[in-house]
Parts: sequence; structure tokens; C-alpha cells
Amino acid sequence: MPFTFAVITCSDRSAKGEREDLSGKEIMNLLKDQGFVDVYYKIVPDEKEEIKKAIVEAANSGANLILTTGGTGFYKRDVTPEATLEIVQKQTPGISELIRYETGKINKRSYLSRGVSGIYENSLIINLPGSPKAVKECIEAVLPLLEHGLNILLENERECGKAE
Repeated sequence: MPFTFAVITCSDRSAKGEREDLSGKEIMNLLKDQGFVDVYYKIVPDEKEEIKKAIVEAANSGANLILTTGGTGFYKRDVTPEATLEIVQKQTPGISELIRYETGKINKRSYLSRGVSGIYENSLIINLPGSPKAVKECIEAVLPLLEHGLNILLENERECGKAE
């Protein structure tokens, strides 16, 4: 059974239609090429409450994997990690550490990303930067882990469903 995914682009300019969402499209293409099925896509402004709402909507849409793009930098309006941390029930810091480590080999500025990752309900959430090149590098860094991690997450879901 293929995994499902959601993409949430966090960008004031893309939300206003002033800039095309190239990063979100890059994520969608990369994951579809790996056999993932998209179930949710949304562009939201850099507003904590809107980001949180979109993450919950994505999880409720059945997304096993939720990838955000944008809002992980040092700008005052970059609040994606903070919004994510208010939603997640369990943090998965190793994923974000791996992303920074692997992409840091390509570009030292990767270590400036404040992206976080964690689990909400039955979804794994990973914050990615806002550039198409960076999201490609980040996804390539974590792809080898995703199948195993998502299988464990979904196995827990099946076990909990059987217990009721």
C-alpha cells in the first residue's frame, strides 16, 4: 500500500499569488516519483494559527507524511517550526538533525535552518526550507528512512485500531 503525503507551503508571497510555489511542486514531483500519493496541498501565509490549522487538516485528510516548505529561517515572520511544535505529540529530532547534517555537506547555510519534525496522530511532519533546490536535497537525505519510519507509525495505528 503506498504512503500518502501532504504539502503545506508557508509563504506570505505565495499565499498572495505574488510568487509561484516552486518548492511545493518540487516536493510533490519527488514524492510521486517514489510512489507516494498526494492527498492534500495548501499554501498558507506565515501565520502560526493558519499553519497549525493546515497541519491538522492535512493529518485529517489521511496524510501519512506532511511536509511543510518555507518559514524555517531567521526572518521575524518565519514561524513554521513554532507552529509545528505546538501541534506535534512526539518530536523526532533525529530526522531534522540528519537533514541538516547531510545538506550541510553541500551548503553550510543549511545549519541555519530551524526546521523541526515530529508526529501528530498518525502523521509524520517534517519542516523543509523554502527553496526547490533545498527541498530536493532534504528529501534525498531522509528518503532512506521514510519507509521504515512510516511503517512503524502505521503499524501502531493498526494495533490501536485492533485493540478497540
